[in-house]
Amino acid sequence: MTDFRPHYSELQTRLNRFATIRLEDMTSVRLLNRIDTKYLTTFEKLLELLDLAKEEYMVQVIDGKRNLPYYTMYLDTDDCHMYTEHHRGKKCRKKIRIRRYESTMLSFLEIKSKNNRGRTQKKRVKCNTDEIMLHRDFINLHTPYSIESLKRRIENRFNRITLVNREMSERLTIDTRLRFHNLCSGNRVMLSEIVIIELKRNGNIPSPVTGMLGRLQIRPCGFSKYCIGMAITDHRLKQNRFKERIRFMERNTTIVRDNEAWPD
Repeated sequence: MTDFRPHYSELQTRLNRFATIRLEDMTSVRLLNRIDTKYLTTFEKLLELLDLAKEEYMVQVIDGKRNLPYYTMYLDTDDCHMYTEHHRGKKCRKKIRIRRYESTMLSFLEIKSKNNRGRTQKKRVKCNTDEIMLHRDFINLHTPYSIESLKRRIENRFNRITLVNREMSERLTIDTRLRFHNLCSGNRVMLSEIVIIELKRNGNIPSPVTGMLGRLQIRPCGFSKYCIGMAITDHRLKQNRFKERIRFMERNTTIVRDNEAWPD
């Protein structure tokens, strides 16, 4: 099993150098209707980025914690229609998931919609994993799928750091320690060195982090945790569109495929 403790000691040292912001002070940067830009990088490069960003950004703190655990469970149809639409490159697409914020134990049923102009809109309602059937009308209103056509496909866990620029116009989320569990195949995968960075802003406004990312040669790279997780835990699915991301992961980390050791 991968030991994350040395990594997280270094990460915590960097985060302790940031000014902090409380969750309740971030209402102006919720950005439920936004443009997202994702980046795929390594833990080593993340540490360099945090050294560059500490003067321009604040780190979100909840109960004294700067690196918070998340849980997500994705729904899809029997034939994985949402996965297939993404793989086909369809610009207008949906994702349906339960997202649980482990630090507060708040849980939401979320529908993420992307349009053909690259904007992401998120609708959500409070919902635990055992309450999905109570929200038939919510799913009918915001998706073309019936609740009966959906099944639990995959769950993931990760830790998230949230940075906010001092102008309060954007958020930068940083996801590490990704673990996937395919609820149909039973396969489990852990990605120890891979980092997903997502810049969330209301339009293509200038961002201080884009220059920092360029300096570190971290380029924009679409990355769907749902689709990549499905691709690496179920090899029966078409994967051509995601091969470049999978090869990056294979070069930069050991993809741990272990049905027994999968730490929370």
